[in-house]
Amino acid sequence: MANETLKAKMQAYTAKVEKSLEKFPERKNLAHNRLYTPLDVEGFDYERDLSFPGEFPFTRGVQPTMYRGRFWTMRQYAGFATAEESNKRYRYLLEQGQTGLSCAFDLPTQIGYDSDDPISEGEVGKVGVAIDSLADMEILFDSIDLGKVSTSMTINAPAAVLLAMYIAVAEKQGVAADQLNGTIQNDILKEYAARGTYIFPPKPSMRLITNIFEYCSKNVPNWNTISISGYHIREAGSTAAQEIAFTIADGIAYVDAAIKAGLNVDDFAGRLSFFWNAHNNVLEEVAKFRASRRVWAKVMKERFGAAKPKSWMLRVHTQTAGSMLTAQQPENNIVRVALQTAAAVLGGTQSLHTNSKDEALALPTEDSVRIALRTQQIVAYESGLADVVDPLAGSYYIEALTNKIEEECWNYIKKIDELGGAVVAIEKGYIQKEIQESAYKWQMEVEQKQRIIVGVNQFQIKEKPVEGLMRVDASVGEMQKKKLADLRAKRDNAAVKEKLAALENAAKDEKTNLMPFILDAVKVYATLGEVCGVLRKVFGEYEAHVSL
Repeated sequence: MANETLKAKMQAYTAKVEKSLEKFPERKNLAHNRLYTPLDVEGFDYERDLSFPGEFPFTRGVQPTMYRGRFWTMRQYAGFATAEESNKRYRYLLEQGQTGLSCAFDLPTQIGYDSDDPISEGEVGKVGVAIDSLADMEILFDSIDLGKVSTSMTINAPAAVLLAMYIAVAEKQGVAADQLNGTIQNDILKEYAARGTYIFPPKPSMRLITNIFEYCSKNVPNWNTISISGYHIREAGSTAAQEIAFTIADGIAYVDAAIKAGLNVDDFAGRLSFFWNAHNNVLEEVAKFRASRRVWAKVMKERFGAAKPKSWMLRVHTQTAGSMLTAQQPENNIVRVALQTAAAVLGGTQSLHTNSKDEALALPTEDSVRIALRTQQIVAYESGLADVVDPLAGSYYIEALTNKIEEECWNYIKKIDELGGAVVAIEKGYIQKEIQESAYKWQMEVEQKQRIIVGVNQFQIKEKPVEGLMRVDASVGEMQKKKLADLRAKRDNAAVKEKLAALENAAKDEKTNLMPFILDAVKVYATLGEVCGVLRKVFGEYEAHVSL
């Protein structure tokens, strides 16, 4: 159909529906068009913007076969209380068909404190598993073959220490470091911008990250050295476009830092990975995934001159949206998570965690975790959504929305470049302010019922208190303190002192890679708090500030 004829038809259609929409004011002013046609994708170039799966710019997926080859990794995020309890949960999930592990650490572990530190009081084992030393890590992976399982660890500021412990456990199991598969989050910039579990200032934090890049490229080649996370940016209230824009800007900063540290881009870029949120708006999320791959491919090829196709690929782990779970009518969360799962699969994720229905109230029970895993399995084996690569490609709406999100993403990246890059944009508070404004707008829409949340601001019912929620007993903290006391009594404390002193000296030399020194320290059972304490002494601690 000629464009002029189509334009005339669209004008007639618009005039026809305007009057009828007066009856539905709450649905009249949505942010997108009512109908999408070829007019909305004018200028769309198949070769430039779409191409085939597995080919630049990877809009349709990073692998030619996608799920026709194998399904995404079903990687349920888990960890609570002690290493013993979490080990039981990991083994249960593997027995239920989970295909990868994902470790949640408690707050003291995330910010580099031992369980017996006064600052840890009341938080030990509460939002994840407490890991104080290699001894805990050995228990965490007891009877789990690290040569056969892929493990993701959500840890950032002390990422180098937890990775060193993992390598040491594998070595004790007889598994060489070059046989390990998995991912470490290791994304400190989003901690400054959106989450808050930072320890050190940006400069030494970026050094630790590039040290991991360099060490793993030589010693742990199958390990994804960073999971550049938009998840927490979205949880803090960003839009879909902001999620990928701010995260890709962080990715640019990491690549810049690694190149300045002397690394060749193609030596490490293929092990970079990303972490997206799967929100409720299914089609917007699909477009977001597609746009993000296109933007990153262009950044790596055109901005950084990466030559290997693997360096251009944005590979992504996804987690369904925790911020979209409701404490009201928690059974409804099963439906929300199913829709979010569909969005991630239609968008082409490489691995996926599905939240449990009760997580707005407490840590998930075993039964609710099983339902969350079964949600992935039903989508994989029963829905047909995984039968075709990028099945929504060619939809006028999907292609128009993919283009729109990509354009918004580039506009943000340009602004961040003008400010001096992601680190400077965070230090100036620009990224935080943009997220805060989006979060405020969302909340106002909910409060004014411009945005309906089922069971929250509409369709409420009188509810009874939810029974059977999981609780972590306060005795976990006392148990961890006793384990630490026993460890310090039994280990070779002279060796610990020697290795920590060597680490301190190495930290003072900016050109020295710290990974071997951290590995030496954890192997003699130096604790997480002791290692991070040495680094705090040399690097100092980050103090959040905003100056616009």
